[in-house]
Amino acid sequence: MSEVRIAAEPRTEFGKGPARRTRRAGKVPAVLYGHGTDPRHITLPGHELMLALKTPNALLRLQGLDGGDELALPKDVQRDPLKGFLEHVDLLVVKRGEKVTVEVPVQVTGDVVPDGMLDQQLVQVSLEAEATHIPQAIEVNVEGMAIGDQLLAKDLPLPSGATLDAEEDTLVLHVIAAPTAAQMEAGIEGEAAEGGAEGEGAESEAKPEGGEE
Repeated sequence: MSEVRIAAEPRTEFGKGPARRTRRAGKVPAVLYGHGTDPRHITLPGHELMLALKTPNALLRLQGLDGGDELALPKDVQRDPLKGFLEHVDLLVVKRGEKVTVEVPVQVTGDVVPDGMLDQQLVQVSLEAEATHIPQAIEVNVEGMAIGDQLLAKDLPLPSGATLDAEEDTLVLHVIAAPTAAQMEAGIEGEAAEGGAEGEGAESEAKPEGGEE
């Protein structure tokens, strides 16, 4: 994984008011911690940080800090629930050669047999890997997998240096029989009938017998 160089500035004001001013200036409040050091409050450029965080487990090289550059991994990212912009980021200091535990996406390629349907139970897996060699994703080829075939966590093709940090028998994905057209039609009709029955029940409750008010 390549490093993303990003400029960091010390942050001396705290609270909601200063945080809003920081964000209005196009920057993001952040906290840097780890390796027994006191937490350091910093700000990062919002646009560059947003681009960097599009890569899972992005390795950031923070430049401009007292004492020199630091390598860090994002551990907690807070976004505005409506607009999606970055509100705050927690960063963990890491060192070269150090192993860290991270969640890595499981990406599927290929197609299962025509009469089968892929059921993916696990979209990311916990791994232990060197901080500077975290895989962006674990790629799984399901080409030609038949109904009943499955893949467990222990079967994942891990890159060199990475180890599984999850139960080996955890189901990642399996292939089930695709529903037939008749089954799909029956399911739609069943939902429609159920909806109609609920509507009738609601109507009968709205009109009690005897005309009482």
